[in-house]
Amino acid sequence: MRVRILSYNIHRAIGVDRRFRPERILEILDTYNADVLLLQEVDEGVPRSRELDLGRELARALGYPHVAVGHNVQLRKGRYGNATLSRFPIVRERNIDLTIGLRKRRGCQHTRIVAESQGSRRTLEVFNLHLGLSAREREKQIGLLLRSAEFTDVASRGPCLVGGDFNDWRMRLHPVFVHGLSFRSATDLDARGPAPTYPSFFPRGALDRIYFRGVRLASSRVCRLGLSRVASDHLPVIADFDVP
Repeated sequence: MRVRILSYNIHRAIGVDRRFRPERILEILDTYNADVLLLQEVDEGVPRSRELDLGRELARALGYPHVAVGHNVQLRKGRYGNATLSRFPIVRERNIDLTIGLRKRRGCQHTRIVAESQGSRRTLEVFNLHLGLSAREREKQIGLLLRSAEFTDVASRGPCLVGGDFNDWRMRLHPVFVHGLSFRSATDLDARGPAPTYPSFFPRGALDRIYFRGVRLASSRVCRLGLSRVASDHLPVIADFDVP
């Protein structure tokens, strides 16, 4: 069974031109037609995004029947966080608090997705995260994730994906996943190393990543649509997996 995953920090659908244009995000997502979307910086009820429930609006427009939203940051009016959109049933969802001390609130959304195709059913454990800006903060956040009940209960049992905006400029977390946890990276696209995704108009940092275990990587890429250079400050990453 083949499943396509797309991870994208949509920057509240506010582009590098500072305009709120959700139609640009919709066009990009529709082009790749992924089975599961891992989105970060998704607003709900915030004036800057017309007070929309942005995750559910995107799901409705694109025809995703299953949505899970994990709000991490509470604003004066509205809130925002991560959203997972799926064509397959989401049978469990949890939001893991990764906030360190008094720093900005961060989180990781865990969803259990049951993929179905031609009579076959496969369970995917999916973690959609957005980490902090400090290297020390990110190390502590990964520690919180790895010690969480959600991760320890499910991550070793079968197919597992961890994706999102790692904010990990120097790849310090890469050995934790690859050597410590036996994950592989879907976003190391060639011998030159990880695919840069930030800033979108001139990408230099490989901040957006997908790690996987228990599935086979069929292909992966970074979005090269011209529209993606302005729609958000990040580029989306796309990976196709064969689920045994």
